[in-house]
Order: sequence, then structure tokens, then C-alpha cells
Amino acid sequence: MMTDSQNLFSTAQALPGALASMGSAPVIRQLRHLVDNGLADLPQPGTGRTLERWQALSLVAGHDLSLARLYESHTDALAILRELGGQPRSRGEVWAMWAAESPGRRLEAIDRGASGIVLSGSKASCAGALGASHALLTAWLPGQQPQLMAVELDDPSVTIQTNDWHAVGMADTGSADVTFHNTPAIMLGSPGDFMRRCGYWHAGAGIAACWHGGIRAVAQVLYAAVQQCPSTHPLHTTRAAALGRVDVVVNSTAAVLRDSASWIDAHPGDAAMTLALRTRQAVGNGALRVLEETGRALEGTAFSRNPFFARMAAALPAFMRQSQGDRDDTALAAALLAQEKPPAWAL
Repeated sequence: MMTDSQNLFSTAQALPGALASMGSAPVIRQLRHLVDNGLADLPQPGTGRTLERWQALSLVAGHDLSLARLYESHTDALAILRELGGQPRSRGEVWAMWAAESPGRRLEAIDRGASGIVLSGSKASCAGALGASHALLTAWLPGQQPQLMAVELDDPSVTIQTNDWHAVGMADTGSADVTFHNTPAIMLGSPGDFMRRCGYWHAGAGIAACWHGGIRAVAQVLYAAVQQCPSTHPLHTTRAAALGRVDVVVNSTAAVLRDSASWIDAHPGDAAMTLALRTRQAVGNGALRVLEETGRALEGTAFSRNPFFARMAAALPAFMRQSQGDRDDTALAAALLAQEKPPAWAL
């Protein structure tokens, strides 16, 4: 049996080759390939290997952002199961994580005592619904906070409906609305544990590693274009200047992620909301800058003649909608103001 360090080494070494070998296979099939080959069981965040975990997320995102969305969801679900004491998994299970609460929808949980807990209601836009075997999701017990539940998606009481999914960016995530009709579920932890646990914000920061993988891939398209453009070409100077600005942004976001991973490993039990919000906003703003610089430098050619760039350019803004923009900025400011001392902002 492999140790954690051996598994990590194998994942880091094997992921690039595995991703390259899958080509344009359907995203769900790619995810199953990674799961079946042991390449989706990453170290827990906060155990000394957070950076390596995030490097794996970034690698997958640089290959395909729809795949990264499902890969991150699966690996997050596994981390939550470990953190909250979930049942051991069986080989080949593919997990999804659905915690978003949509207006006008609520998934109700009913405790039937000896008969267990059942769920009724629906979840909207559930990524991976068309390919996952299991899901962790939030549901509501009467008079309680959201409660994390585990369900088997092949239960006949589960209905999957795709008619309302019209995405262009992230179109291949196999997303759908999922309805539950007295579906058996297993409760994980106590009401509110999902957001109280330290791993909640560790995972929130880890999403930014996926975004970084996307902007790194976009930057590589720009690099190749500048490298192939003769220095005498009228566009060379403009593109080279854009590459210089993009290089600064990508290296800056990488530094933020490395620093954040190091902090999480040094303070695994500390509140990480401020760190996670700061990390997400720094990487998210950097991603928007890289998309803008690259799109302007390459003009319409990259969008119309480079299918990889076109998919990345459509998918990355959609993926980053997991950030709440101004609301996250406001939440970060509130967290800073609530501290006993003002932020140091020192070197």
C-alpha cells in the first residue's frame, strides 16, 4: 500500500501524462479515468502538502476547466468525508459537491427515526450530475442550519433534468437540476459543521488554484504567439509588451497561492476566511487582467482559430463566478475591521 508521500509523488508525476493521453474524450470519462487510476485522491489541505494539492488542481485546470470543476468537486468531497468522519469509500466512486442554495429552492431533510433520513426537493445547476455516482450536498432539517448529507445518485428516487443548462463556458461539466423524492441520505456531522470546519475556507482558497491553472494556460498561448511572431512584424512590440504584463500577473498570483498554502499548513486549525477571500480576489482579478491583455494582443485570431484558447476564454469567467465579486470584497473588509489590530501589510 502506498504512503501519502508516495501517492503524492505518483500523482504529481503521472498527471501530466494522463491528461495528455486523454485528448478530447468526454469530460466525465476523463474524470473517471483519473479516479480509477488513483490520480484524484489528493492529500488533505492543512497537513503539510497543501501546495502539492493545489498544484494538482492547477494542472488539471490547465488541461480543461470543465474537468477541473469536476475534479475539484470530487477531491473536495473526499476531503470533507475524511474531515467529518464519513464512511469508507468503495473503489471507482465519483463524488460531487453541491452546497449552493438557489433562490426559491430548498432541499428538505426529514428524519424518520429508525428508517433514517430522506431528502425531498431539488438542487439547481449541479456540476457533474450526469456522471457522478455519489454527492455531498446541503439540506435543511426543520428549524436547523444547513446540514451536510451524502446520497447515492443511482437511487431510483433521484431525477436528473438537463433542459435548463445552456452554458457556453463550462458547457461540458455535465451539469443539471437534480430532484430528490424521499431519497435515502446519510448525515455528516451536525447542523452547521459544513461551514464551521477549517476545511471550508481551505477549499475556498483552493478554488483559486484552478483559476490559476486557467490563466497559466492562457498565458502560454500568448507566449507561443509572441515567440512565433518575427521581431520585424508590426504586432511584435504590442504582443511582447502584453506578454511582459501577463508574466508579472501570473507570477504574482502564483506567489499568492504559494504563500497561502504555506500559511494553511502552518495554521491548519486557525480561521482562514480572510486568507481565502484575499487569495481568491487576488487570483480572480489577475485572471481578468490576463484574459484582457491576451485577448487584446491576439485580437480575433485566437478566439476564432485557436479552439483551446476559445474554450479557456469562455470557461474561465464562468468558473470564476464562484467568486461573489463586490460581496467578497465587502466581506474581506468586514473581517479586517473586526480584528483587534489593523492589518500589518508589512514585508
